[in-house]
Amino acid sequence: MQGWFTQLSGNERRTFWACFAGWALDAMDVQLYAVVMPTLIAVWGLSKGQAGTLGTVALVMSAFGGWIAGIVADRIGRARVLQITILWFSCFTALSAFATSYDQLLVLRSLQGLGFGGEWAAGATLMSEVISPKLRGRAVGSVQSGWAVGYGVAALLFTIVFKLAPPETAWRIMFLIGVLPAVAVLIMRGSLKESPLFESATRHRAAPARIREIFEPPLLRTTLVASLIAMGALGGNYTILTWLPTYLSSVRHLSVLNTGGYLGVNIAGSFCGYLIFAHLSDWLGRRLTFAISAVLAAITVAIYMLGNLDGLIVLLLGFPIGFFQSGIVSGMGATFAELYPTHVRSNGQGFSYNAGRGIGAAMPALVGFASASMPLGSAIGLFAVASYTLVLVGTALLPETRGRELLSYE
Repeated sequence: MQGWFTQLSGNERRTFWACFAGWALDAMDVQLYAVVMPTLIAVWGLSKGQAGTLGTVALVMSAFGGWIAGIVADRIGRARVLQITILWFSCFTALSAFATSYDQLLVLRSLQGLGFGGEWAAGATLMSEVISPKLRGRAVGSVQSGWAVGYGVAALLFTIVFKLAPPETAWRIMFLIGVLPAVAVLIMRGSLKESPLFESATRHRAAPARIREIFEPPLLRTTLVASLIAMGALGGNYTILTWLPTYLSSVRHLSVLNTGGYLGVNIAGSFCGYLIFAHLSDWLGRRLTFAISAVLAAITVAIYMLGNLDGLIVLLLGFPIGFFQSGIVSGMGATFAELYPTHVRSNGQGFSYNAGRGIGAAMPALVGFASASMPLGSAIGLFAVASYTLVLVGTALLPETRGRELLSYE
C-alpha cells in the first residue's frame, strides 16, 4: 500500500482516510446486529426467519437509501451527503438499544438501513472522482477494506461486552456504542473537501440531471449489468456476514470467546481480500478480477458449509472465505464509477450498487426460512453459491474499464 499511497496528494489522502473511516464505522454499525443476533434469538425467542428478516430489512432499505443519497449527491455534493448519511445511520443504531419488541426493532433497523446505504453511494463516488485513473482501483478498493476493520471492531466489542455484562443487557450496550460514528463526523467535517470534478460539472450544467437518464439508452444496459454484479456479490457477502456468527455458535457450538476468535480469522481474510483484489483490479483488469474472486468464493464457501470438517479446518478456512467474498466487493466502487458520466455518476452508481444490495439482501432471509427444512450450513452454502454465479453472468456482460478517464459529458 505504501508505494502507491505516497503518490497521493494531501487532499487525496484526507479524502481517503475520511472515506475509510466512514466505511469502517458503517460496517461496525451494520455488523453489531450480526453478532448480537444469536442473543436476540435466545432472549426474545425469535425464529430464524424473524432474525433473518431483521438482517434483510436493513439491507433492503439501504437500497432505497443508497439511490436517494446518490440522486441528492449529484445535486448538493458528495462530501455533504457522506456526512449526513453517517449521522443518520449512527443515530438509529443507537436508538435500537431502547427497542422492547420485535416490531420496534424492525422499524429502527429499517430506518438505520436508509443511512448506511447512502454512505457507500456518496463515499465511493467521491473517492473515484478525486483519485487519478491509474490508482483508482487500488485506492477505492483499499477504502473498502475499512469494512473489515469495522467488522473487526464489532467482533471485538462483542467479545468484551458479552464477557462483562449479561446477554440481556450486553446487546443493548452494543447498539448504544453505535452512536460513535456521529462523533467521527463532527471531527472530520472541516477536512473533507468536495470533488473538483463534481464542482466543475455543476458550474457548466444548465439544469439538474434527469433521474431517469440511467434507465434510458445508452446507460440502461450499464445499469442492468452493474446491478446484476452487485446483486450476486452482495447477496453472497451478506449471507455469510449475517449468518456466520449464528452458524458458529448454534451449529459448531462455540463459546462467545471462541466465536470471536473464529470471526477474527474470517475478518483478517476479509481485510486482506479487499487490499489484494484492489491491486489486482488495476493490474489484471476489472472483469478478470471479478471472475477469479467469484469462482474461488463459490468453491470455498461450498467446502466450508457443505463439507464434514473438523474444528481446526473450519478455523483456517475462515480466512479464504473472508478473502474471496470481500475481493469481489473491492472492485465495484471504481468500476461502477467508470461506467457513468459525472452528472449522473452518483445516481447510477448508487442505484446499481443498492438495487443489487436490496435484491441480494433477500438471501439472508431466505437462508433463515430454508434452514427450517435443511441444515443451516447447507442453506448458507446453497444461497451463497447461487449468488456468486450471478457475478459470473454479470461479468461476462461487463465492458473493461480499467484506466478509463471519468467522463463529464451531458
